[in-house]
Amino acid sequence: MAQNKRIVVSVPNKLLQEVDRVVQEGNGNRSQFIREAVQMYILHRKRSVLREQLKKGYQAMAGLNLLLAEEGSDEQLLDYYERQLAEAE
Repeated sequence: MAQNKRIVVSVPNKLLQEVDRVVQEGNGNRSQFIREAVQMYILHRKRSVLREQLKKGYQAMAGLNLLLAEEGSDEQLLDYYERQLAEAE
């Protein structure tokens, strides 16, 4: 069974009123709402970080990918490409 920790969070009154309105509409409670909001934020953040890492990787390999596309399947070029990918990990 997961252990829960109690924390104290300060929020502006207007935000708390909005949270309470949403909680009442969904028949939940504040703790459940905050847990779900934090989980959604963390998931969104992980996806954003991964997206940025992929973007940087694609940019780093763009020149080599273009060369491969233009040159065809040169074995030495493919070996070089695979080494570059291995080093990027």
